[in-house]
Amino acid sequence: MAMAMSTVSGLVVAAMAVLGCGLMAAQVADARAFFVFGDSLVDNGNNNYLATTARADSPPYGIDSPSGRPSGRFSNGRNIPDFISEALGSEPTLPYLSPELTGQKLLVGANFASAGIGILNDTGVQFVNIIRMYQQFRYFEQYQARLAAQIGPARAQQLVNQALVLITVGGNDFVNNYYLVPFSARSRQYALPDYVNYLISEYKKLLQRLYDLGARRVLVTGTGPLGCVPAELAMRGAGNGQCAIELQRAAALFNPQLTQLIGEMNAELGEGVFTAANTRMMTNDFISNPGAYGFTDSKVACCGQGPYNGLGLCTPASNLCPNRDVNVFWDAFHPSERANSFIVQQILNGSPEVISPMNLSTILAMDNNRS
Repeated sequence: MAMAMSTVSGLVVAAMAVLGCGLMAAQVADARAFFVFGDSLVDNGNNNYLATTARADSPPYGIDSPSGRPSGRFSNGRNIPDFISEALGSEPTLPYLSPELTGQKLLVGANFASAGIGILNDTGVQFVNIIRMYQQFRYFEQYQARLAAQIGPARAQQLVNQALVLITVGGNDFVNNYYLVPFSARSRQYALPDYVNYLISEYKKLLQRLYDLGARRVLVTGTGPLGCVPAELAMRGAGNGQCAIELQRAAALFNPQLTQLIGEMNAELGEGVFTAANTRMMTNDFISNPGAYGFTDSKVACCGQGPYNGLGLCTPASNLCPNRDVNVFWDAFHPSERANSFIVQQILNGSPEVISPMNLSTILAMDNNRS
C-alpha cells in the first residue's frame, strides 16, 4: 500500500511538473524577456553578492524605492533598466546572482551588470571582485542552459532571440582607468584619440559576442557627459561649476565612433540588430537647462560630501538633500531616479539625433506587428 501510494504520488508530481513546464512554455510566446549587461548605471544588485567596495547596499540608496531600502541599485529609486522594464510591461529583472532567479522568474530575463566594470578587463581593478564582461557573457550562457532545461532548447532560443538586450559600458574605462590617476598606464600607452579607437575595437568584440549568444535586439548606450558628474567637478572641474574639459573631450570622441560602429555592424549583421542611444546628448540637456525639466540643480549630488557632494561614497553619514526630484545627480556619478526616467523617455521616443536607427517605441511596435 505504501508502495502504491508512493507510485501515485510520484505520478502526480510528475504530471504537475509536466504541466508546470507546459504553462511556462506557453508563456514564452507572450513574454518579452529583457537582459541587461554593463556597469553601475544598470546594475540591479549583483554586487551585493560579491566581496567588493563597488556596492550600493546600504542607506540612503533606495530611499525613494517602494520599500525605502537599498537594493544594490546605484540610485535613490529606480534605474534605467527598471524604467525600460515598465515600458515592456514587465517586472524588473533580477540580478543573475540572486537566489530568487528561478522557475518562472527566468522568463522575465536577467540582469548581469556589475558596478565598476568596463570594456577592458583592467578597468576597475581597484574594486577587486566584480563581474567583468567576459564573465557576464559566461553567466548568460549558464542562464540559457538553465532556461533550456525548463522550457526546452527551441523555446529558450526563441525567447533569447526575441528579447530586448541593454548594454551600458564604457564610462569606467575613462574615469576608473585612463583618468583614474595622473599618468596612468593606459594614458602612457595611448594618446586619447588612440585609446578611444582601441575601446571601440574592443567594444565591437563584445557586441559580436552578444550576437553570437543569440541577441537580436540590442540597445547600446554611449557614455554620459563624463566631465560634468559631481565627482569630476570636485576633482577636475575648471571652476565655477564648469565641466572637466578632458573628460568631456573623451565623451565627445567616444560617442560618435560608437554610433558609427553600430551602423557598420547593422550593415553586416542585419538592419536594426543594434540601436545606439546617445545618453551624453540626452543628459547634456538636463545639465545645460535643468529648469526645463523641473530640476533646480544639475551640479551638486543629492548624497555625498565635499565640493558638489562629489567626494567619497554615499553613506548614512553623507549630506542628503531633502527632495531628490530636483537634482539631476543622486550621488557622485549616478543620475537620480527622475533623471533616469527622462533618459528612458528619450530612449523610447527620442529623435534619430539621440537614438538611431530608431527609438525603442518604434522597435517595440514594429516587433509587435510581426508577431
